[in-house]
Amino acid sequence: MPSIDRRTLLKASALFAGAYSVGLAAASRFPAFASPQPIMLEALRTDAQLAEAAPTKGIMTYGRDGMPPILRAKKGQPFFAQLKNALDEPTTIHWHGVRVPNAMDGVPFLTQPYIYTGDSFDYRFAPPDAGTFWYHPHCNTLEQMGRGMTGLLIVEDPDDPAFDAEIAVNLRDWRLGGDGQFIEQFKPRDAAKSGTYGTLRTVNWQREPQYDAPAGGLARLRLVVTDVTRIFTFKLEGAEAQVIAIDGNPVPQRFALDTLMIGPGQRLDLAVRMPDTEGAAATLIDVRGSTPKTVLTLRATGASLKRAFGDLGPLAANPVAAADLSAAEEIPLALSATAENRKPSGFCGDIGYTFWAINRTPWSGDSPDPTAPLAEMKLGKSYVLNLANPTPHLHPIHLHGMSFTVVSSSIGPVQPFVTDTYLIRPDEKVKLALVADNPGDWVFHCHVIEHQKTGMAGYFRVT
Repeated sequence: MPSIDRRTLLKASALFAGAYSVGLAAASRFPAFASPQPIMLEALRTDAQLAEAAPTKGIMTYGRDGMPPILRAKKGQPFFAQLKNALDEPTTIHWHGVRVPNAMDGVPFLTQPYIYTGDSFDYRFAPPDAGTFWYHPHCNTLEQMGRGMTGLLIVEDPDDPAFDAEIAVNLRDWRLGGDGQFIEQFKPRDAAKSGTYGTLRTVNWQREPQYDAPAGGLARLRLVVTDVTRIFTFKLEGAEAQVIAIDGNPVPQRFALDTLMIGPGQRLDLAVRMPDTEGAAATLIDVRGSTPKTVLTLRATGASLKRAFGDLGPLAANPVAAADLSAAEEIPLALSATAENRKPSGFCGDIGYTFWAINRTPWSGDSPDPTAPLAEMKLGKSYVLNLANPTPHLHPIHLHGMSFTVVSSSIGPVQPFVTDTYLIRPDEKVKLALVADNPGDWVFHCHVIEHQKTGMAGYFRVT
């Protein structure tokens, strides 16, 4: 892991003060609200039994109970989490997919200062959208996420249809050697391609777990890919499933799960109609790659409830503004590779290489003087992101602070679903429409973290 010099960081934080004041001004545009008692989170190192060989040392997580807790909030209601940093390095929290005020977004030098060892930071916001979200650091990202700091955030809507069971799933790999201990988080030759894969797959920090749900019932399966690299292609055997939401937002039209691919940062909500026979199993499989892999199993329990998909009412649409396509300004964005180039170490865990870029410019990384914004947007104006991927690799592209609607794709028809992370295929061109309705500097990056950390990142400025 790259060393981080505290004196250098303090100097950088002073340079950051001006940018942070902009973030606070943006936060003031959001209404104040009475805060509930805070959820206490502590970033720390610990040990955990992941592999059979031995407990893995040096896990990074939130709290002393292993896997980061599944946090819950209510749509439109105050949420307050206090993070204390007990790590030996700075950290932050980014609330992935949640349209938070800019000062709560967790990106060093753009939205907030570092949380140093022994310090705390209060995250306060009222999530405007219901759905499945998650949280992770945006500081020394590859190391901290790779060692365990990825947790789920579920924002509930009291008007959601009733399910007979709900199962929230944190999908992530670990890079461990045969002794159960961490090995290097990345290989440069893999970072320049699709990314470096983990050696151990887990579901909620377990291998191929089984969960119970009522026979003949309707289970809500919330799948969250928190891994730094892996892309999944899901298939369900032994039961029927419908896709009801993607990346926290209801799909315009529900559809049967056949095979569906999602990448790091993305979320998938499934309604699963459980088998009628007690003890019967439904198996979720990842069919991407040469050998299908079992992800998890659902086991039917009790007498059949004889539910049907038609019993489920609709999920309420989130209040995401619709872009005016007739007046939208178009912004060209090309994902590209760069020649290998070493650069000076950044302030927050730079990995020392540049392989990727947006519009041929690799982002300078976590530094007090990033490159110019990809575009400057006017508050309330509509935009279309013309995103092109001429590379031979998939890229899950994530936008902080705002959501966009998929308008069209060069590879075929698409539903106009609302999302914050789009998995763009090789040679695909896609149009993503949004209203710039959240002021501040908002990061836009590939969520294959090695791609982000080696240049495929930038930001939009909304004023």
